[in-house]
Amino acid sequence: MDNLVFSLHKSMTELSAQEWNICAGAENPFVCYEFLSALEESRSVTPENGWISLHATLQQTDGSLIAAIPLYGKMHSYGEYVFDHGWARAYEDHGGQYYPKLQCAVPFSPVPGPRLLISPHGDYPSQTIISILGKELARSCQELQLSSAHITFCQEEEYTLLGKEGWLQRLGVQYHWHNQGFKDFEAFLNTLSSRKRKSIRKERKDIHASGLIFKTYQGQDITPSLWNAFYQFYLSTVEQKWGQAYLTKEFFFLLSQKMGDKVVLFTAEYNGQPVAGALNLLGEDTLYGRNWGSLGHWPYLHFELCYYQAIEFAIQHNLKHVEAGAQGEHKIQRGYAPQYTYSLHWIQDPILKQAIERFLAQEQLAVKNELDYLSTLTPFRKNEN
Repeated sequence: MDNLVFSLHKSMTELSAQEWNICAGAENPFVCYEFLSALEESRSVTPENGWISLHATLQQTDGSLIAAIPLYGKMHSYGEYVFDHGWARAYEDHGGQYYPKLQCAVPFSPVPGPRLLISPHGDYPSQTIISILGKELARSCQELQLSSAHITFCQEEEYTLLGKEGWLQRLGVQYHWHNQGFKDFEAFLNTLSSRKRKSIRKERKDIHASGLIFKTYQGQDITPSLWNAFYQFYLSTVEQKWGQAYLTKEFFFLLSQKMGDKVVLFTAEYNGQPVAGALNLLGEDTLYGRNWGSLGHWPYLHFELCYYQAIEFAIQHNLKHVEAGAQGEHKIQRGYAPQYTYSLHWIQDPILKQAIERFLAQEQLAVKNELDYLSTLTPFRKNEN
């Protein structure tokens, strides 16, 4: 449309926090200006580590912002959690250049949410804006001579609309907990089968008898000494998983400064010293579990700190959901239900596109079968007379 201007920006500092957050809304904290700018300010996201900020905006000719996209040029596929390394290798084996690519995502955060952020004050329906943004991303790929554009962990509406416009669709699976109006943790347990109730009660009894003390901190209550301790927990998990410490220590310090009580930290203390922690972000109706780690081994500590403390917090604060991150079928037995996640992929080379399309058709069938099977494993009580 002639009265709309699509632009790319090299830093969040080029953009208005207020206008960005109007587009982002309050539902999902990972797409707010404060979170994304903290990644840049802390140098967790830099061109040197393969993330080139190219945030996109759609403005009317009067300068008003009606849409925004957290967008990056990527020199690799790390920190995304929707794996396309195989696509890159196959393309490069046949003489193509897969990197750099265009990535619409929240770095290092496999959290579903809006990716094409649309102002509620615009003059056009959201479906129209999504279509325009999809076309502009494809055009940007062509102009910048990039192999592809990827929109990962997007919402189902984005997935459906752009899928109809030729973007390749990809499904994944995560595990989320849903609040059925429970008054307390015991009310939640009463929805589970007897065997599962007993198992969780035993896990909680054992970990609380271990001498660990569990505490919850929010926002400015998370002191520098707590962040220093948590960063060591984070590094411990990275080392155990042979991973890479994507996030700098400064990032965690910036979170509580910028995001206030949206930052929730569960800790475990032993002899008065914090020995483990689980970082969460608070959305409008959802608690999002992020990083965790510990400096020792206690049976059931991970379940208590990352799952049960999160459920208790959600019940106490009348939240509808807990999203505990990627992977982990063991979450099912603790009341977390399997859910689809959605991603979109625009591929410039027609031969590569056809190959990926065939792969995704087979993968999608496998993912659907997997979710159907996982849904039979839920621990909830069957209807009883």
